[in-house]
Amino acid sequence: MSATRRTIALALTGASGVQYGLRLLECLIKADVHVYLMLSQPARVVIGMETDLSLPGRQAELGRALGELYDAAPGQLQVFGEQQWTAPVASGSSPAEAMVICPCTTGTLSSVAVGASRSLIERAADVTLKERRKLIVVLRETPLSEIHLENMLRLTRMGAVMMPANPGFYHRPQSVDDLVDFMVARVLDHLDVPHRLMPRWGVEEAAE
Repeated sequence: MSATRRTIALALTGASGVQYGLRLLECLIKADVHVYLMLSQPARVVIGMETDLSLPGRQAELGRALGELYDAAPGQLQVFGEQQWTAPVASGSSPAEAMVICPCTTGTLSSVAVGASRSLIERAADVTLKERRKLIVVLRETPLSEIHLENMLRLTRMGAVMMPANPGFYHRPQSVDDLVDFMVARVLDHLDVPHRLMPRWGVEEAAE
């Protein structure tokens, strides 16, 4: 791994909208970012429901499959299990500079808000908050109950960025992929990762 390569932690949970997380993973790898990837078991189920991907069950094989799918460099993508407490993201000494939960279930939102740390994803988010690093939560739920809103407010006050999956339409999307790219572009902006997924407001520049 390059000594100058940035490291981002990415978690996919069992909310609908796994396309957001997978596209974000693809863009991070394309941008030469080192990714610590965590998938909950429900996320694997949703991937099977919402995409044509058939992911292997074993962790090592999963890492290889996703690495080949998105053309990751050797060592650029590391996949960790839900109970893999020896993973770097479980400690504040982890080199990950930020974490994104995309998509995020309201259950995960609740667990992170109260510091439950029952899984590696929850623990990694807890570490991100305690170390004052950036935590971006892409919540995919509607409508939102008072419980959800209170948990979102609680995490916002802790410094997390709440970014519900609400794509805009001012860029005249022509496909579902365009809507996915809108949200992924917003996440990449907050991570300071360069991209050209869509034209910026007020800037006459074609997307690539």
